[in-house]
Amino acid sequence: MEAVVFEQFRTLIYDASGIALQANKEALVAARVAKRMRRLGIDRYETYLDHVTADRSGEELVHLLDAISTNVTSFFRESTHFDLLAKLVPQWAAERGGKLRFWSAACSSGEEPYTLAMVLDRALEGRAVDWKILATDISTRVLEKAAAGVYEPARMGGITPDLRARYFSSCGGRDERLYQVVPELRQRVLFRRINLATPPFPFKNQLDAVFCRNVMIYFDAATRGRLVDEIARHLRPGGYLFVGHAESLTGLPTALRTVQPSVYCHGR
Repeated sequence: MEAVVFEQFRTLIYDASGIALQANKEALVAARVAKRMRRLGIDRYETYLDHVTADRSGEELVHLLDAISTNVTSFFRESTHFDLLAKLVPQWAAERGGKLRFWSAACSSGEEPYTLAMVLDRALEGRAVDWKILATDISTRVLEKAAAGVYEPARMGGITPDLRARYFSSCGGRDERLYQVVPELRQRVLFRRINLATPPFPFKNQLDAVFCRNVMIYFDAATRGRLVDEIARHLRPGGYLFVGHAESLTGLPTALRTVQPSVYCHGR
């Protein structure tokens, strides 16, 4: 891939998604774009770039972003966040009229929102609480997988036998055992495509907690600032924002205060 073409891809991807690709990512972009090109029978990067920009429907741009997006996740990843939330939600349920709303802002293939759903189901068991989770991602490919809630055994790390028995059913053929999240849990999660770089977001309800983890590292400071402002706007007073353990809001002007590293609270 020629340097000038790589710069054009970088600009297109940043404008469309807020993902700020570093100059040393040329080989990564070339390899991921090449897979999409082979599927389309295109053999030149310049030709594919023209194809993306000429597609007025925007569908090919979505495919490009799917190819570029990094989707690394697992059940109970950075588990201290879920431990803290499990302690908080019973009191929230009592204080907030029995209605709780949560957002998994970069849900990838669904492990994070389904982990959140398992934690909430157990923490709120026996209580009359209306709770729902909005799970979003920029990649339509991973959203389709997440909505199905089907996982290979290798993806079930972090799921203890009791959790597997309670929240998953076996599916697949004799030679391919798979596990699917039970319908009672899947119906608690609504999957939608949202581009985190393009606020405002059309949310109807205030949010009690937002998980926006390990995604802002791909954004520049301006994009991070807009996103954090938008999250703060939708958090109810006392609501929590969880970011990745390696992330921080240091340097960003925000109404959110630090509770502990990677955990922030709106207001009080």
